[in-house]
Amino acid sequence: MDKLLIVGSLNMDMVADVDHTPLTGETILTREITLIPGGKGANQAYAAGKLKADVTMFGAVGEDGYGNTLLENLAKAGVHVENVIKRKHTATGMAFITVNKEGDNSIVVISGANATMSVEDIDLGRKLIESADIVLLQMEIPVETVCYTAKLAKSLGKTVILDPAPVPDSFPAELYRYIDIIKPNETELYRLTGMNPAENRMEEAAGWIRERGVGNVLVTLGEQGAYLDSELFGIVRIPAITVQAVDTTAAGDAFTAAAAVKLAEGKDLCEAASFANRVASIVVTRKGAQSSIPTLEEVLAESF
Repeated sequence: MDKLLIVGSLNMDMVADVDHTPLTGETILTREITLIPGGKGANQAYAAGKLKADVTMFGAVGEDGYGNTLLENLAKAGVHVENVIKRKHTATGMAFITVNKEGDNSIVVISGANATMSVEDIDLGRKLIESADIVLLQMEIPVETVCYTAKLAKSLGKTVILDPAPVPDSFPAELYRYIDIIKPNETELYRLTGMNPAENRMEEAAGWIRERGVGNVLVTLGEQGAYLDSELFGIVRIPAITVQAVDTTAAGDAFTAAAAVKLAEGKDLCEAASFANRVASIVVTRKGAQSSIPTLEEVLAESF
């Protein structure tokens, strides 16, 4: 199996169940808050580990209890964490998440140590990129670090996968040239292109990204499955799997990781996307980020 490297964020998620997502200026009550390991990068690494991939996490945490907990949780899933940086005098990243009755979430992220991931850190960790086959990135570390990492990985002949969340206000056009697979959801695709896929502009929006140098655009659409615009396969629709959603947190992260795992096993992108859809369909039926991610055995045993 090929080696995966996740370069990205690690957060401690503070999750509150609410009747509905708060409106502007509204105060609502909830009974408790739950601490669950998260962060888009760490979620992807954890999912890949649970799916039995050879995966390494590269990011930053603070020298605090939350950071230790995050690393211990990843290690239990089989993720290599020895290269995660521990920053002195910096707090581990945190995320405040509300989950409503329909399972939809809203998230506020406090970057903490994630914001300190620098180009210099990537240079110091160059050997990690050199030894990997597939490099996964997200946008919860500084944009310039993401762009530099993608450019370096591409120059070294690695497969580069980007989950463009959260989409920055100014997305660097240069970055598209270094991406082999980009995996936005419908909202992120709209933010990237200014085209609303809900208005039958999916093909136009995905094509817009392809024109800028991305080989494959893989869009997750929730209850509508997924959409692939691929340099090899053309346009492919991956059907939805009907489940009762409880919490959508980490579904996109698990989808991205699961697709990467199958690519690492030598499967093609269509097969990888179908498997990823199965994994994400399990994730949304469970609460939390990493706590919702299934093992490989659970995925194989599920009869959708």
